[in-house]
Amino acid sequence: MRHRLATVSAATLLCLAGTAGLAEASPASLYAPSAMVLTVTQGGDAATGTVLRAAVLSCAYTAEGTHPAPRAACDALNATGGELDRLLAAPDKGRVCPRRHDPVTATADGVWNGDRVAWKHTFRNACVMSATLNGNALYAF
Repeated sequence: MRHRLATVSAATLLCLAGTAGLAEASPASLYAPSAMVLTVTQGGDAATGTVLRAAVLSCAYTAEGTHPAPRAACDALNATGGELDRLLAAPDKGRVCPRRHDPVTATADGVWNGDRVAWKHTFRNACVMSATLNGNALYAF
């Protein structure tokens, strides 16, 4: 019986010590990192194309960055569950885009909820990109 009490006491002390360590952590450290660099590039290859626009977005604890609407962008990113292909909804049927081939590539590189993200999608042209993303706040910069 005495041995069992000593074991429980040691386990209890270890749990309390672990909890005390959490109490000392800053609030920001309780959130997994979520920070992205978003770009829209002219051309089919983001590495060699001309960057038309770019934004930095941080969604850890608070929404901030160079994105003009960081809270809405973080909400849009969270809605994807980290699967950015979910942004590729069916294009807006009411919008007519030219068939001209003038590719643009959207990219997202960074970390979402602690997981590495490297996403890119090439659209036929800027109109198709806009119609496909349907005003999604993530690329509204």
